[in-house]
Amino acid sequence: MGILACRPMKWGQGMSQEDFMNKDQCILLDTEDNVIGQCSKKKSHIFSELAPRGILHRAFSVFLFDSEGRMLLQKRAKDKVTFRSVWTNTCCSHPLHGYNPTEVDTQEDVKKGIANGVKRAAVRKLNQELGIDPSQVQPSRFKFLTRLHYWAADVVTHGPKAPWGEHEIDYILFYQLNENEKLNINPNEEEVDDYKWVTKAELVEMIKDPNRTDKHGRKLLWSPWFRIIVERFLAPLWWKDLKLTLETDQFVDGKIHRFDCSEEHFGGAGRAGPWLSKLGEIKARVEEKKTVDEY
Repeated sequence: MGILACRPMKWGQGMSQEDFMNKDQCILLDTEDNVIGQCSKKKSHIFSELAPRGILHRAFSVFLFDSEGRMLLQKRAKDKVTFRSVWTNTCCSHPLHGYNPTEVDTQEDVKKGIANGVKRAAVRKLNQELGIDPSQVQPSRFKFLTRLHYWAADVVTHGPKAPWGEHEIDYILFYQLNENEKLNINPNEEEVDDYKWVTKAELVEMIKDPNRTDKHGRKLLWSPWFRIIVERFLAPLWWKDLKLTLETDQFVDGKIHRFDCSEEHFGGAGRAGPWLSKLGEIKARVEEKKTVDEY
């Protein structure tokens, strides 16, 4: 495969979402985040009888804060192929094969807490989705916290037999602007319908209220991964003391946290049900047996 130049490309320069779904090459993984291959973004996100949860691949989620500690949310565009019109964290996407410098991090990179490939991908996608110029975001300032393994069928968008979904090991990246540092945000309408800066209290209240609507009177929808991240990690831990999270390694754990999506995102074309909770139990028993044997 040829090497692609790593420079910003505006959406619409002769390429549609479908074109990018076929062109972009996701990084395929085993359950321990070892790279085992690559395939198109489209193929990796198809849920079917043969692949009930699609193909496991690497992803990242950016949580970008201003100097006051507010976080930037985005609402995914209504024309997105997957999880359209949902609110989520600042930017969620995939590092890809074929870029130079590379976006493929090795296990050694991850063990050292480096993950420069994922950070480069984050800069690329912040530009593509929100129009944030790469000169405004420094890769070295991203804080890589941990990894989350989850899956979700997009049944809310595409119905109970949805052919699309997500199955990812997601790298969590935090970034905070310095005092008096501002971002020029110019959303790509094919990627983002809206964006909003929120405090932690505002976000928690927005998610808790099932009747909350947007400025157009439409009910708020949330990405399945973001809702779980907020409830399990972001609100009670990472955002409780942002300075502690960003300036220390309190939450840098080198782990892969695993969770199934909420029940409303079970199903899809492969009729997928709970799995990661069971996988976690099996891995825990294996580790326990290994410890006993070594002892």
